[in-house]
Amino acid sequence: MKVDVTHPDRLVFPEVGITKGDVIDYYRHVARWMLPLIKERPLTVQRFPRGIGTSAAHGGGKGFVQQDISRSGAPGWLRRIEVPRLSGGSVEHAVADRPEALAWLANQGAIAVHMWTARCTDLTHPDLVVFDLDPAQDDFGVVRDTALAARDLLSIIGLRPYVQVTGSRGVHVVAPIKTGPAFDEVRDFARGIGERLAHDDATHRTVAVRKADRRGRLYIDVMRNGYAQTTVAPYSVRARPNASVAAPITWEELGDDRMRPDGFTLLTILGRLADRGDPWSGMRRHAASFGAASRRLAGL
Repeated sequence: MKVDVTHPDRLVFPEVGITKGDVIDYYRHVARWMLPLIKERPLTVQRFPRGIGTSAAHGGGKGFVQQDISRSGAPGWLRRIEVPRLSGGSVEHAVADRPEALAWLANQGAIAVHMWTARCTDLTHPDLVVFDLDPAQDDFGVVRDTALAARDLLSIIGLRPYVQVTGSRGVHVVAPIKTGPAFDEVRDFARGIGERLAHDDATHRTVAVRKADRRGRLYIDVMRNGYAQTTVAPYSVRARPNASVAAPITWEELGDDRMRPDGFTLLTILGRLADRGDPWSGMRRHAASFGAASRRLAGL
């Protein structure tokens, strides 16, 4: 499939000299590793048609989030799925099943790609549990400690946890589950995990949704486990000045004091993947029983 690229020389990340053409090329090349992790999932994108710079000198502007692509002039070959809204009506999401899909979205000004935790084949039953560890300050030590505590707890109850630096300030801890439970069940389960982690270190962790109640503590966000909520896709570029990337890492790497949540960028991640492969490769083979994990959690 052919994607007609427009304005390839437009500066998208002016501080590091990355153009729109560079972003499109990145998504074409990273598709080899990214597509197996996001295929069959409805996507939401964050678009910056004029680049992420907000100053007049850079010609940039504020971005916006787009879910519905029904009026975007999408080509006929781009896969789409109609998703019911809980409030009524529906939204037509893009689904990426080939490199050209990512390239087309990038040509529309999409920088960041976010995905559902359920698949198109069963939109009401997720197959991932996600914990977004969001620090109040740039204290990655607290993030690391909380992620490792989450890893240990999830492992004890029989799940296989994976970790990803978000390209922003925190990390995501993700565990694959066998399709079956409804969104509300998964969100309640995740909340139970979050509450236990917060209780174990109430000085540094909280599950308080209101910022005023967090009092400078790391927020364990489990709300991404709800219906139609999304999480940043692995290898998505982030709308940050250095063109950082959400990057799956190993647990051993997380323990390295040199690790930073925004340390991988569009310019460096492809070399890492070529040398070391994808730490999340084969994740689905380790999907565990949600029911068994829930019973073990209740028995602790």
